[in-house]
Order: sequence, then structure tokens, then C-alpha cells
Amino acid sequence: MKAIASCLGSIVGDKNFICLWENIPASQQKVILGAIDPQKAPTCIVYPQTTQQLAAVMAQAHRNRWRVLPCGSGSKLNWGGLAKDIDVVVSTERINQLVEHAVGDLTVTVEAGMKFSHLQAILANSRQFLALDPTALLSATIGGIVATGDTGSLRQRYGSVRDQLLGITFVRADGQIAKAGGRVVKNVAGYDLMKLFTGSYGTLGVISQVTFRVYPMPEIWGTVVLTGGPKAISQAADTLRGSALTPTQADLLSTQLVSSLGLGRGLGLIARFQSIAQSVKEQSTRLLEVGQQLGLDGVIYSASDDAELWRILGEQIHSPTSESGITCKIGVLPTAAVEVLTQVSMGLIHIGSGLGVLQLDSQKQVVQMRNELVSGGGFLSILEAPVRVKQQLDVWGYTGNALPLMRLIKEQFDAGHILSPGRFVGGI
Repeated sequence: MKAIASCLGSIVGDKNFICLWENIPASQQKVILGAIDPQKAPTCIVYPQTTQQLAAVMAQAHRNRWRVLPCGSGSKLNWGGLAKDIDVVVSTERINQLVEHAVGDLTVTVEAGMKFSHLQAILANSRQFLALDPTALLSATIGGIVATGDTGSLRQRYGSVRDQLLGITFVRADGQIAKAGGRVVKNVAGYDLMKLFTGSYGTLGVISQVTFRVYPMPEIWGTVVLTGGPKAISQAADTLRGSALTPTQADLLSTQLVSSLGLGRGLGLIARFQSIAQSVKEQSTRLLEVGQQLGLDGVIYSASDDAELWRILGEQIHSPTSESGITCKIGVLPTAAVEVLTQVSMGLIHIGSGLGVLQLDSQKQVVQMRNELVSGGGFLSILEAPVRVKQQLDVWGYTGNALPLMRLIKEQFDAGHILSPGRFVGGI
């Protein structure tokens, strides 16, 4: 402990370094304890303020074989497997500056610790936005969003995190600074490490800077909500998927989620349109007519009501219904989404990708749902759960054949296995 304190404290300074577990604030202890194997608590938390300081911290960790758990604000630190034998938690939340906003080129480059909400406020001044809707909108950092591949319903129109990344800077396990991609949309130079690092959960390197493409802010938006029986909702979803309508967000909702949001009874289909006023009005009306023809109840939300609805929806679906609740990410054929939602109380599935989030109540339910989804070509991974659950169940539930390749990649980037050990698929 004294060696760690001496080395790292001299790099970042006393104000950016918390030594000894008992000195860490209780709120931070709770977050960290939800992310690590409880047999060993980390010695300290380090807050580098620059990429160069981060590189120096990682170089020291590499030389001394200290195991490192990288994080941003910690809002998604308890996602994935339990990290094992962690010596040092390295937070990037103080590496948080705007590097460049090329308004005319529709790109922005920021440091990894910048809050997502802060970046959106900066972009809004130029009538632009980053087309992601991650969990924990106020506290999530840009680096954490990339590291966990965290986006939501906006993937319907804009794709996932990796689809919007143009460039990345990261610090390797040995402390070397590396870059890939660039700051322009039509950049094709180098290896596409952006896709590799997206969703890698801090196991390959520590992200310090990213470049995203951004989009003009739409003139207006409106949301259509249809509710009713499973068969009619399924037909409405099929019609929407096969139509010329272009929602930016479109999800299927479970009965309890519909009820908790005060949207009505039965399953739900929620679709958001963002464009010029005439287009939003016409598309909303057409979808509402589809619902009426199928005997579904329907309502249109606009302006502040629309924004509030989507905010609450994001909070509800990622809030466990009890302390023992288990939050799962799933993938299913879009045509089978309604059938899955009829079996759970709280759930949301994107109609285009078939990806979604379920709130389950027990390990038994997790196992049963995973078996059903895998048999149909899907998957179920645990995001958030009590530590005891993660100790007893395979968090990732991976059944593919790419694990040997994943291990080879891990060896190339982190041969000493000091970065987030145990957090990724197969204990990587």
C-alpha cells in the first residue's frame, strides 16, 4: 500500500488520490463493492487530470503488476462480471475537456471523462446533438458509454455507439498512448480499434479521448403510444417495420412498464418521430390510424410531455423493482419480442434490432429466460445484480465460438492481465 501511495500520489497529486479503503467515501465504496469480488478491496482511487498522467499511472501499474479497474463516474461500473483482486481504481472523470467541435463538419472530440449531459449542452448551442441515449443521462461519462457500448432506443435511426465513433485515443496496459481513426467522417486510415474498444469494459485499454459524428437537432418531435393485446401490438410492430415511416426510436413495452408509466393497459408500442413539423404530424397520424384499425388505444405526446415520457421510460427500465432485482440485456429476433414480453413484468425491446432490457426477480427466472432465448438464437447477459448472484451465475452466458480469439486479443493488448480482470466474457 505504501508503495502504491508513493508512486501514484507523486504523479497526480494529493488532491487527486484517495489512499486506504476506509478513506473512500461510503457512496463510492458501495459502487465499487458492486463491481468487484468481495474477497479483496482496492487500495486506492486515482483521478488523473490529463492523458499524460493517466499514461504515467498505467506505466507504474504495469511495472508493479498492480491490477487496475478503470471507470468514469461509476454509473455503469457494476455492469459485467466481478473484477478480481483489484489494487487500484483509476477514474477518468477529471480528464473531461472539450478538445474540438467542428460545427461545419458535424464532429466533436472530447476527453473521456466529460459527462454526456455536459456534451449535449455544448452541442445544443450549435443546434446539434450526439445521437445516443445512454443509461444514467446525467452522470454517464463519454468514456464509460463507449467502454460499455451503452445506447438505447435511438439505435432505431442512428445505430449503436460504434456506428458513431470516428476516432479514439487510449492508454495501453503498459502506459503507452495510442490512437486510431481520426476527426473527420471520411477517415479510413489505420485499424478500426473504435469498434474493438466499444463494449470492451476496460479490458483492453483505458479510453482517454473520443471523436464522434454529431447530427443537426430536429425541428420538432412527437411520440405515438399504442396499447392493447399482444396479437394486435405484434401486428402493429410488423406494420411499422415494413412501412415507409421513419421513427427515430421505436420500442415494445411490457404490461407493467406500460402501467407504471400511466400509458394504459396491456402491452405497448412506443414510437418517436423527429423531423420538420409537417412530417412529424403526418407520420404520427398514420401510425395512430394503424393502431385504431387493429383496435388499439393510442395517444400522441408532443413538446415537453414527449421529452418527459422518454426520460421517465429510461429511468424505469433500468431501475430494479427490488434490492434483489436483476437487470438483463437481451437479444431476440424482433418478431419474437412480443412473446418474450408476455412472460415478464418489466421489459423493453427495440422493434428493429431485437435488443432490449428485462427486469427479472430471481436466478431461476434468469436461467429459464436465458435457455429460452438461446434456443431461439438470442442471448441474455446480466448487467446489474447483487454480488451473490454474479458469483453463482455466468454473467455473460456466451455460447459462441469466438472466445479463443477474444483471449488472443486480450494477450496482445494486456499480456499481464492487469486491466479489469474477470469483468468480460469468459473471465477475461
